[in-house]
Amino acid sequence: MIRTLRVLALLVGGTVSAAAQAASPREWVLVPDRVWDGIAAAPHTGWGVHVRGDRIVAAGPVASLRPSATAERIALPGTTLIPGLIEAHSHVLLHPYDEVSWNDQVLRQSEALRVARAVNHLKATVEAGFTTLRDLGTEGAGYADVGLKQAVAQGIIPGPRLIVTTKAIVATGSYGPTGFATDFADHMPIGAEEADGIEGLTRVVRDQIKHGADWIKVYADYRWGPNGEARPSFTIEELQQVVAVASSSGRQVVAHASTPEGMRRATIAGVASIEHGDGGTAEVFTLMAQRGVVLCPTIAAGDAITRYGGWRRGEPEPARIRAKRESVRLAIASGVSLCNGSDVGVFTHGDNAREIELLVEYGLTPLQALQAATTINAKLLGMEEQIGSIAAGRFADLVAVRGDPTTDVSALRRVELVLMGGVRRK
Repeated sequence: MIRTLRVLALLVGGTVSAAAQAASPREWVLVPDRVWDGIAAAPHTGWGVHVRGDRIVAAGPVASLRPSATAERIALPGTTLIPGLIEAHSHVLLHPYDEVSWNDQVLRQSEALRVARAVNHLKATVEAGFTTLRDLGTEGAGYADVGLKQAVAQGIIPGPRLIVTTKAIVATGSYGPTGFATDFADHMPIGAEEADGIEGLTRVVRDQIKHGADWIKVYADYRWGPNGEARPSFTIEELQQVVAVASSSGRQVVAHASTPEGMRRATIAGVASIEHGDGGTAEVFTLMAQRGVVLCPTIAAGDAITRYGGWRRGEPEPARIRAKRESVRLAIASGVSLCNGSDVGVFTHGDNAREIELLVEYGLTPLQALQAATTINAKLLGMEEQIGSIAAGRFADLVAVRGDPTTDVSALRRVELVLMGGVRRK
């Protein structure tokens, strides 16, 4: 019966039901050239990893492992085995803006169409070695991320495990799409959920939790100034209320913020991470470091948008790119913890490694950039005992790449094997 279930699962996309796996857990011994456990300063040679079901049993010198006689041994010559990578800022319900603009995706594409695309996005993401993904807003697609998360967890579709924020929260009048006639502006869909004041924000935070939000995302600023410039959109007191309500439920808050004042307010309010931070100053980054707020710089998104405008690498860098380099430099100098989050969806899903490459280009070492995508992100998500490192008891999220990414992150482009929760995804 179990063999029949496995055959049927392969026919419908390689998934295996939880019941079938529980009845007949797979057992593997993976033997690469090197194992980087997510913690050590360099990979271990001569190591292997023993996996049973969805968990790691042991990692260490191959001779020290004690698999059963039926365990399958997988030799992975020329590779480094690393923890499954973690993407902390994605939008699986968006696709690149040079294909269809953000406005048209929100206004002209049905939720069903966007979900169908997202299924492909998730498959491409996990096959690229990213086994956990924090999705930061459905951008007009309601609570579709909750259903996608459930579909992955139930083995219906392949993809990384999802941590979702549903609609995201914005101040009234601050978000898009915009530009409609005044008579119709109140009746047009927008890409997030509007809320204002202590009472309004309390209601919306609780309602999003009711509908399945794992985290709460709030826009501490956005492009709603008189001339379209970014300006803070919530008061400190409002942001503190968002954090207080979310915290009482055991959830954390992530804030979009790119202005110094928006970042300062979000930091004082107690958010866990700030996304983008383009206009960050030495003072605000120092405040973030003091309060343990993580920066998710999303370098790849700005890089992609600039390229959509016609810029090509090798040409003189436009002001936007130069400013981003300076903000990341200031963040690193201040001691802020940088996590890995690319804002993928702005660019192609499955190309998530672009952010890690750019983190190195902007000043991190390859090892630091890898840590941003593993141990740092795992800690940010409160999942450091489950993911982000290779150790007994962790989920069997394992990626074999050809080469050594701790010295050359381009090795992340050469994925040979992906296990996610003990299920082979590539």
